[in-house]
Amino acid sequence: MAVVALLVVGGMALFNALDSGDDGKPHQAAASSASGAVKQTGTASASATTPLVIKVVGAATNVVVTVAGSNEVLQQGVLNPGEGRKYDDAPLNVVASNGGAVQVIICGKEQPPKENGQRGTWFVNKC
Repeated sequence: MAVVALLVVGGMALFNALDSGDDGKPHQAAASSASGAVKQTGTASASATTPLVIKVVGAATNVVVTVAGSNEVLQQGVLNPGEGRKYDDAPLNVVASNGGAVQVIICGKEQPPKENGQRGTWFVNKC
């Protein structure tokens, strides 16, 4: 069973590495910036008109942010403690592998924390 799990995880990592077209360029940051996202470290401020601010306040965690409807990927990868993202466009789907490790602010309202270690999902509508 452990061997199968390792094969699955390894295969997913290989697929993600090949799929990202890793050419040494900061691919993820460029895609996020082009789609209305601003990479933030440290304090990320939000107003009532900002659809989404997400910040890692616990352990590093995998975060995926997609545009609802088109499923365009704006963020996919691990965010480290203190790292955050701000999105000015919506609607969005947000998934964090450890929902308890992130602070999520939607339209200026901090969302109730998820349980640590549990997957967290959020839907972000226009403000």
